[in-house]
Amino acid sequence: MDPQKQKEEFQYAYVCALAAQAGLNRGDFRVDDDSIDITFQAKGDFGPGRRRSPMIQVQLKCSSQDLIADGVIKFPLKLKNYNDLRGDDVVVPRYLAVLLVPDDLQQWIANHDDHIALFKSCHWLSLRNYGPTDNEHSVTVDVPLEQRLTSGTLWQMIDCASAGESL
Repeated sequence: MDPQKQKEEFQYAYVCALAAQAGLNRGDFRVDDDSIDITFQAKGDFGPGRRRSPMIQVQLKCSSQDLIADGVIKFPLKLKNYNDLRGDDVVVPRYLAVLLVPDDLQQWIANHDDHIALFKSCHWLSLRNYGPTDNEHSVTVDVPLEQRLTSGTLWQMIDCASAGESL
């Protein structure tokens, strides 16, 4: 398999594991023409004034490059993805998730007798309040290292979506 496809598959498995732990349903589109790779949805009523069965949409990116500087991941995002993910005029909140993996494929997973460990770390960014750019091909976005994507974070995103907001 092509190494970039391996990264895509690994990140998909990584975020699906988080969603499974959080109890969220997931769906993916066969055609990625709107910069959305996966959707997560919660079932049920979130209370008065809240939306039922809220969902979020996520663009997945994975890299083994050293992109960290000054406490952020300096991620070069294609202009199309940037424009598709930014703005507050979408029905479902959108996020960018960047998974950093070791260069060596053999270090992505550690197998133990009683568990496996997935390496390395996934971080998220909302481009909701980002404006247009004059760039023609890509935009480097700063994904804060403190914005770790976890099952708890997914629930926070879903809770915000039930209120018609995003993190």
